[in-house]
Amino acid sequence: MIPTWYVTSEVRNRGVLPRLRSPRETKTFATEDEAKLFARAKLDEGLAVFAGTINPHLPRRLISGADIHAWLSDDGGAPPPGVLKTE
Repeated sequence: MIPTWYVTSEVRNRGVLPRLRSPRETKTFATEDEAKLFARAKLDEGLAVFAGTINPHLPRRLISGADIHAWLSDDGGAPPPGVLKTE
């Protein structure tokens, strides 16, 4: 399956690195349910998380960190208030 969702989470600092690296990690998923499972696990670790659909998948969705809890509790209907949905 082609991935249509991504989840980005912050990465905890682990020791001293010889060079700067991105403080975030992004993973892709074929389904929204898989993305939600991963996002929930990262939230349980206390990390900042946001998610969305990968272009050119329509409808495009971007779930901000402030709206991630509402997205995780969403049952697949219309997006909760504050979730950006573009077409």
